Amino acid sequence: MNAEPKKGEGGAEVWGDISPDAARRLVTAAVHAFAERGYHATTTRDIAGRAGMSPAALYIHYKTKEELLYQISKVGHQRALEIVEQARDSGGTPAERLAHAVRAFVRWHAEHHTTARVVQYELGALGEEHHDEVIAIRKATDGAVQTILEDGVRSGEFDIPDVRGATVAVLSLCIDVARWFNARGRSTPDEVGELYAGLVLRMVGAEAR
Repeated sequence: MNAEPKKGEGGAEVWGDISPDAARRLVTAAVHAFAERGYHATTTRDIAGRAGMSPAALYIHYKTKEELLYQISKVGHQRALEIVEQARDSGGTPAERLAHAVRAFVRWHAEHHTTARVVQYELGALGEEHHDEVIAIRKATDGAVQTILEDGVRSGEFDIPDVRGATVAVLSLCIDVARWFNARGRSTPDEVGELYAGLVLRMVGAEAR
């Protein structure tokens, strides 16, 4: 089976920094296999076959199936962190920065919904060391969003009785897009991002921007 993804359904550009080409093909193949079958039901033979390689060739680049999941999860979580940190550090009011963060975060989860499902929902299959590393990135992402919300509370733009709880709610809402988004559906990633930005601003008691 050809492992080349459709644009937005595995995100070839997400793995652009992985080399050599064989390693990148294996990651792309693993994303689609994990998304379709789940991590535990996927075998290294499944992944190698999707990449047009032999199982022996897979082990040249990745010692275990878990290493592949770690590569996928780490890159995906780092990208999520970059998105929210960019929004946190951008100019504008807290409401504008929050809307920016939500639009970009939702758009990424929609455009790369196959990758995002694996990144967000197979985290528990990672080994302890890899899990701890990815959780640290995830906590930094939570912290970036929480900072925006705290800024909004201090400025009087947001009315939030529980900032930590609101942070979890905002991120959960955005992440869930990866579960249901259909590239053949009526809404584009940009449209969903705009909708969710408005929903989140109303949730925190701010006017839509």
